[in-house]
Amino acid sequence: MSLPAPRGDLAALEGYHSPQLDVDVRLNTNESPFAPPAAFVDSWLATLAAVPLHRYPDRGAGALRAAIAAHVGQPPERVFAANGSNEILQTLLLAYGGPGRRALVFEPTYALHAHIGRITGTGVVAGERTADFRISPTEAGLLIAAVRPAVVFVCSPNNPTGTVEDRATVEALLAAVLDHGSTGPRAPGLLVVDEAYGEFADFSALALVADDRPLVVSRTYSKVWSLAALRLGFCVAPAPVVADLERVVLPYHLSAATQAAGVAALAFRDEMAERVGALVAERHRLTEALGRLPGLTVHPSGANFVLVTPATDGHAVWQRMVDRGVLVRDFSRWPRLTNCLRITVGTPEENDRCITALRESLEES
Repeated sequence: MSLPAPRGDLAALEGYHSPQLDVDVRLNTNESPFAPPAAFVDSWLATLAAVPLHRYPDRGAGALRAAIAAHVGQPPERVFAANGSNEILQTLLLAYGGPGRRALVFEPTYALHAHIGRITGTGVVAGERTADFRISPTEAGLLIAAVRPAVVFVCSPNNPTGTVEDRATVEALLAAVLDHGSTGPRAPGLLVVDEAYGEFADFSALALVADDRPLVVSRTYSKVWSLAALRLGFCVAPAPVVADLERVVLPYHLSAATQAAGVAALAFRDEMAERVGALVAERHRLTEALGRLPGLTVHPSGANFVLVTPATDGHAVWQRMVDRGVLVRDFSRWPRLTNCLRITVGTPEENDRCITALRESLEES
């Protein structure tokens, strides 16, 4: 029996995977090391008990959007929610990308930006970051003028480097897409700032979102809110952009259980703020400890992870750490990231295990 072939442009694509191994300490996927508060779970389950499961969920996620809007200081009309920030990115490209249009990314960066671009038939153009993994506003502006992208992706803090772009850079990129981006005749491009780790950084572009600016900021509940298993993300965007997203997203795409969790979690802002503070403090401690290890470069980070570069074979160091029961993310063979490893900030105990395993692994080099 013969089966149909997929689209020809998908033949070379591979799925996005983060390998999981059976180890004691798993610091490779940037999850929160803390379970959500027990009181949140109780509140969420109590809400679920009253949900009419034989009915479709609220298609517009009205209560959730209103709660998120109040949390970020924006009107509900500028909020769109979906199954994780990755679905936000996909929906944006379904609406504004596609055949004949191009998306611009700045490498090295989050692999899903380019991957989702290709899945949606969007042409992908890769710009280069500077040696310290930042975006040069000047070089980016020239590239935007030359490429005229429909969508420009900026990941800040950038995954996997941890780099945070400042307000001046975001505003320069926004000006460039207004002048030279192209989603149609005489129309600007769209700047998408992916802030999946935004709560850990000193600057956010959320306050810059307005109905007269082609700017979208995406966020997730997976990290700070400890809800990676539930898959919930949102974006803040001009109201007309949100309306476009609602045209292309599947009906009833966000389950009642996920919507209820998103609303319930926002009642625990203080607890989440404490966790952010604890993880940032651990990031500083981890960075300082790793910085004292000989033969290791530690890159500045504004996220809940730290990128490091051993002076020797990074993959071999990664394997030695696995042998010691500690799993980090191996980027050592990725373009522009030779020998790099990314370490998620875990609990103090997990971080201590990581420091010891990395020190011993470097000593074996």
